[in-house]
Amino acid sequence: MRAAVVEGPGRLKVEQVSVPEPGAGQIRVRLEGCGVCASNLTPWEGPEWMQFPTEPGALGHEGWGVVDAIGEGVADFTLGDRVAALSFKSYGEYDISEASAAVKLPDALAGQPFPGEPLGCAMNIFRRSDVRAGQTVAIVGIGFLGAILTRLATDAGARVIAISRRPYSLDVARQFGAAATIPMDDHWAIIEEVKRLTDGGLCDRVIEAVGKQWPLDLAGELVREGGKLIVAGYHQDGPRQVNMQMWNWKGIDVINAHERDPDVAMQGIREAVDAVASGRLDPSPLYTHSYPLERLDDALNATRDRPDGFLKALVTV
Repeated sequence: MRAAVVEGPGRLKVEQVSVPEPGAGQIRVRLEGCGVCASNLTPWEGPEWMQFPTEPGALGHEGWGVVDAIGEGVADFTLGDRVAALSFKSYGEYDISEASAAVKLPDALAGQPFPGEPLGCAMNIFRRSDVRAGQTVAIVGIGFLGAILTRLATDAGARVIAISRRPYSLDVARQFGAAATIPMDDHWAIIEEVKRLTDGGLCDRVIEAVGKQWPLDLAGELVREGGKLIVAGYHQDGPRQVNMQMWNWKGIDVINAHERDPDVAMQGIREAVDAVASGRLDPSPLYTHSYPLERLDDALNATRDRPDGFLKALVTV
């Protein structure tokens, strides 16, 4: 089979490697595609802790495809089932998944891409955010995750203020239900605009979905007293400083909404399957770019550089 190997910082090749065999409790998935996650970017840059070359297919964890081999003791899947899998070598033609880490995709999703991990992540972050009807919710950073959270919060009856760097992202936020949008360019001007939009009361919930220091600082400023700050961005480039005096004074709850319990992660993916299959959530406009496996490097670079019109890359196999 073909599988991508990262040879060094910013360098990739596609190798021919042996097709893996599922063990007890596992299934093999013939992959149709895999989403490209922004968490791949730090390893792609080659930090000191990164080891090269990667294992074939490594870094890919948003795969979906068809079950084509079943290990001993697996009773919940049959050959030909279409699934989304939470596995970790999905930048290739096949990957092995624990049967407990795969979710069947219903006929309503036939032919549709389904990167289960980020969709499930969005559902779990939304649940942790405790958004309720009538609240004002600021979402700082409108990428794939921020756009989905905008739709979920709007559908829950909240008023969403979307804050993002790119005009394109703000257009997407409006399409996904944002009541107001603010360019993310001037720290104090953003705060004043949010105060204006909320009659000085600020926001019941603020979801930071960027993973950088400034958006986290900004998010803390936008939460009202007694509100909740939800950290949804993936902060992987070093320590952060926070204005603890302000956080203390406001008495806010700060929620790190990244789930590490596999059972909770799978719950989110199942909820995402139900939401998309029922038509309550349509992520298809967010899949803006598609690349063959041999161009995974281009997909990673586009995820880093975010050219105009880019939101989410998929690698197809």
